[in-house]
Amino acid sequence: MRRGRIRPVGIGGRMVGPGWPVLIVAEAGVNHGGDPARARDLVRAAAAAGADAIKFQTFRPELLVRPSAPTAAYQRGAGEGPGQMEMLSRLSLDPAELEGLFDLARGLGLVPLSTPFDPVSADLLDRLGVPAFKVSSGDLGYLPFIEYLAAKGRPLVLSTGMAGLQEVARAVRAARSAGCRELVLLQCTSAYPAAPEDANLRCLGTLSRAFGVPVGFSDHTPGVEAALAAVALGASVLEKHLTLDRSLPGPDQAASMEPQDFERMVRSVRVVEQALGSPQKRRLPSEEDVARAARRGLVALRPIRRGEALRPEAVGALRPAEGLEPRHLPQVLGRRARRDIAAGEPLTWEMFRRGAGRCGAAREAAAPPQDSAARGAGAHA
Repeated sequence: MRRGRIRPVGIGGRMVGPGWPVLIVAEAGVNHGGDPARARDLVRAAAAAGADAIKFQTFRPELLVRPSAPTAAYQRGAGEGPGQMEMLSRLSLDPAELEGLFDLARGLGLVPLSTPFDPVSADLLDRLGVPAFKVSSGDLGYLPFIEYLAAKGRPLVLSTGMAGLQEVARAVRAARSAGCRELVLLQCTSAYPAAPEDANLRCLGTLSRAFGVPVGFSDHTPGVEAALAAVALGASVLEKHLTLDRSLPGPDQAASMEPQDFERMVRSVRVVEQALGSPQKRRLPSEEDVARAARRGLVALRPIRRGEALRPEAVGALRPAEGLEPRHLPQVLGRRARRDIAAGEPLTWEMFRRGAGRCGAAREAAAPPQDSAARGAGAHA
C-alpha cells in the first residue's frame, strides 16, 4: 500500500488530484455515428454545458477486431448488427477530421482527448498533441499496449472496468515500468447502462490507497446521483457520455446524457465541490450571527453584592452569547464580587477578585440549575 500525499497530474493545463476542481470529461465516444458534422456539434455542446474536456475514440477497425468478432448484447440491443467490424467501420473518424475536432475543442477552451485502441491510432494522437492517453477498460489487460503508450511520456488515464485489484496492479506496474510518471485510475462498470447498485463507488478509496494516484469515475449509470456521490467520495475526474439525442442510433446512446442534463450535472458537481469544504472543523463566518443569538453566556440570575461569593443559584447560562462562556462556570463559582452586579448582567472576569473558585462550588455546578436551563431554551436547536 502506498502512503503519503497524492501528487496531482497535469492534463491539458489542468491539474487533476485532491484539492483541485474535478475534471469533467464529456465522453463523445462514437456518439457522432461517424458523422464529422455531428462530432463538431458534440464539441460545441460539451463546451456550452460547462465540460472541461471532450473525449473521442480513435481506432483502425482492422487493428482492433477480427472480421468474425461478434457485437455485445447491449450493442445488438441498440440496433447494431451481429459483427463488430461492420459497426466500427461505420463509427470511425479519419485523421483530418479528428485534427479538426481537436482544434475546435481547443478554440472553445476544452481539453481534447481520445482513447486509442491500436498503436497506429496512438501515434496519430501523439502527433496531434493529445495531452493524455486514455486506456479503455477493454485494454486494461493489454499490457504491451499500455507499455507502448507509457513510453510516449504522456499521462495515462486507465479505466478499470471488468477488472479486479490484481489486474489493475499489473496494469499499473506495466505503465510505471515503461516510464509513466503521471497516472489516473478510473472506477468503471462496463455495462451500458450500468445499474446504480453496480457502480461500486467505494472502490475509489481502495484504488487511491492501493496505488497513491488520483482517481475518478467513468460513469455509465443513468442520472446524476452516482456521479455526485463519486465526487463526494474523492473522484478527481468525472467522465460521462454525452449525446445530442438519446434516440439517435448508436451503441452508447442509452448510457449517455443529453446536453441540458449534462449541463445540470456540471452545475451540481460544482455545488458538491463547494459543499465538501475543508477537513478543518471550525466556526465559519456565516455562522457568527447565529452563534451570537444561539450560544449562551454567564449572567447573574439575581443581584450579587460586592464581596459576596458566587453561588450556583446566583448564576446561569442564558442567550445571547455575552460575557463569559458557560465552560468557565466552575472557575467562576466561589469567587467574590469586586462590585455590585445587577440581575441579568453578563459576567466578566473583571467583576471578581483574583483566586480560584471553590472546588465544592464547582461540584455543585455539575448540573445546570433547572430554572436557568428552562429560561435559556429557545427555538434554535
